[in-house]
Amino acid sequence: KLGYVPYNVGINENAARTLEYAYDDWCIYQLGKALKKPKKEIEIFAKRAMNYKNLYDPEYKLMRGKNEDGTLQSPFNPLKWGDAFTEGNSWHYTWSVFHDPQGLIDLMGGKDGFNQMMDSVFILPPIFDESYYRAVIHEIREMQIMNMGNYAHGNQPIQHMLYMYNYSGQPWKAQHWIREVMDKLYTPAPDGYCGDEDNGQTSAWYVFSAMGFYPVCPGTDEYVLGTPYFKEMKLHLENGKTVTISAPNNGDDKRYISSMTLNGKEYTKNYLTHQDLLNGASISFKMDAKPNQQRGTKESDFPYSFSNEFKKKK
Repeated sequence: KLGYVPYNVGINENAARTLEYAYDDWCIYQLGKALKKPKKEIEIFAKRAMNYKNLYDPEYKLMRGKNEDGTLQSPFNPLKWGDAFTEGNSWHYTWSVFHDPQGLIDLMGGKDGFNQMMDSVFILPPIFDESYYRAVIHEIREMQIMNMGNYAHGNQPIQHMLYMYNYSGQPWKAQHWIREVMDKLYTPAPDGYCGDEDNGQTSAWYVFSAMGFYPVCPGTDEYVLGTPYFKEMKLHLENGKTVTISAPNNGDDKRYISSMTLNGKEYTKNYLTHQDLLNGASISFKMDAKPNQQRGTKESDFPYSFSNEFKKKK
């Protein structure tokens, strides 16, 4: 009934649970729609998918634990690991709105406010409050050693966040930071991972990112664009089709997508669809040392957000 897991009722990691349950409920809603379940049966899940909004604190522009009586958890330190969150802090978990980045953008007052908060993750130094754990856990130490602001790629909850610039009109920043992470935080050495592997997720992020796209929101049919890592890659699909990803002028000094084509036609969207890939595709990127700040900036080029679907329904 509250629309969130309360902070003060003895349930650990309550804010992380609330955020991830909202995404889970969106998945249930999408499955119900695909199964053609009656509207009255699945509407509750559409409503619960918006529960992430219940934890948003407009003063900090961050997610924050909330007590049973509706008051915000206090005192609040956005740099505090654990407590309301799971092996991370509010700066890491605020982006856990996989199914509705546009809704989060709206909460933050629009694209400018959202991009400023995204940028701030990297501007902040790698400082932390470990008091909940009474020790510096390895995930904290890894963030500190990586020295990429308060970005903690060594732990999974923030790994999708770089791709969210595609929803807010600044896809070149996704391209910049993805290449930074790939170059600096992964090495072909015994200590080549920047943190936990955790069921293959840290490797999966790298493999997808090397191809130039990533599934920010499983449950949609979209892979959000990043920046391809190689001059050419080929995917040989089980259906016999081939996906060719070419970026012939790619290089260490050329991480930005100047333009791209899909099957020979100019392509401006910030995502590819599952069907595009299943059909077999020829994807060609023209790379540049300078960002193209015109490409992928129109709302019609942004990936899926549930709020947009909601607006259309109404």
